[in-house]
Amino acid sequence: MAPGGSLEIMTAAPGHPAPGHPAPTELLERLREVLPAESLLTDPDVTASYAHDMASFCEAGAPAVVVLPRTVEEVQHVMRTATELRVPVVPQGARTGLSGAANASEGCIVLSLVKMDRILEINPVDRIAVVEPGVVNATLSRAVNERGLYYPPDPSSWEMCTIGGNIGTASGGLCCVKYGVTAEYVLGLDVVLADGRLLSTGRRTAKGVAGYDLTRLFVGSEGSLGIVVRAVLALKPQPPQQLALAAEFASVAAACDAVCRIMEAGHVPSLLELMDRTTVRAVNDMARMGLPETTEALLLCAFDTPDPAADLAAVGELCAAAGATEVVPAEDHAESELLLQARRLSLTALEAVKGTTMIDDVCVPRSQLGALLEGTARIADKYGLTIGVCAHAGDGNTHPTVCFDAADPDESRRARESFDEIMALGLELGGTITGEHGVGVLKKEWLAREIGPVGVELQRGIKQTFDPLGILNPGKLF
Repeated sequence: MAPGGSLEIMTAAPGHPAPGHPAPTELLERLREVLPAESLLTDPDVTASYAHDMASFCEAGAPAVVVLPRTVEEVQHVMRTATELRVPVVPQGARTGLSGAANASEGCIVLSLVKMDRILEINPVDRIAVVEPGVVNATLSRAVNERGLYYPPDPSSWEMCTIGGNIGTASGGLCCVKYGVTAEYVLGLDVVLADGRLLSTGRRTAKGVAGYDLTRLFVGSEGSLGIVVRAVLALKPQPPQQLALAAEFASVAAACDAVCRIMEAGHVPSLLELMDRTTVRAVNDMARMGLPETTEALLLCAFDTPDPAADLAAVGELCAAAGATEVVPAEDHAESELLLQARRLSLTALEAVKGTTMIDDVCVPRSQLGALLEGTARIADKYGLTIGVCAHAGDGNTHPTVCFDAADPDESRRARESFDEIMALGLELGGTITGEHGVGVLKKEWLAREIGPVGVELQRGIKQTFDPLGILNPGKLF
């Protein structure tokens, strides 16, 4: 709250009209005209829990109110009210993000979409699902599996994260090496714009090229252009159960060499993941999974082909040629899933090392994967920090994870500086600052470095077109 009881509203962006300063009672009265009482949260102890996602070093303000709509009409009413009163709106899903994109602005409306969680349609003929934004990724995956279908994007947080959040950050997952990222599965969207109008983009058909691709524009926009209230998602036939192998290496460089050999040979694994020694030990310490702690790098490879054993045998030979000290194929699907669970636990396990982590999301060309990991190790030594690396090695997307004690100011400073050096290294190697986590608050300065002044100017122009008052997720991206 600002002095005198008025809401502290965002500062207008250049070229935007000055925001208003409505009294809290006026805002709540307007919202209550359409929204039921249980959809509005105002207790400061409760609203504080909606103030931020899972990212470190990202500022967050205190929301004026948290709104939990259940219908499109309720979302439209929120946006009309926000526009009329010039109140910023921060859309949220499950808040599992890692860049601060869901962090509240001071005095904002937090628009949590978790109650809009219906799967509206699963169509096996058209191979589509129509869902609301609050549907949890794993819930959708299991529902379509029951119909013999498959929704591939599977972020590590898939048991918690929502489809709306996945769309907002253009998230990926373990399967990206073969099946691609979220953007490739979003066919159409219903989006509530800043002024409350409802826009439909895209299609239900297998192909279509009518006009500009506004659907792709919204995917990855982090809630800065509109509020996704419905999505038409492409599905695939359910593949055979995948079979995995684990290959141990005496160096990260050898493991990265194996990745290059596998991809150069034309193999298309359903996943190709890497865990360095720090990550392996962290997972063992947390979950007692019995992973080999003597290895410097553990490479996990899986196939969901008709004959996965033959594919794994061929990959095993390539790993051995790259210097693998041991190659162990899983005997069955259950053992394969155990290996994949170890990989999914990586980020949680690294957080337990020191209590706080900064999770980088640098993606480089596959040919530069070894250079990035070796450079990260040098940065860890330079700053005297523990930095574990797990990676979607098949597409070059790495997650160097800086472990530090947030109560130690010097260690926190070194953590932030090492994080920045890793991003700089990624750009030097021809990569990008984010492969799937998004920009949010954490990386907006780095976005400007990556896309340059002309890119920033054009992106701000797009933002101005969709959100002329600058009320949608202010302070994010740039």
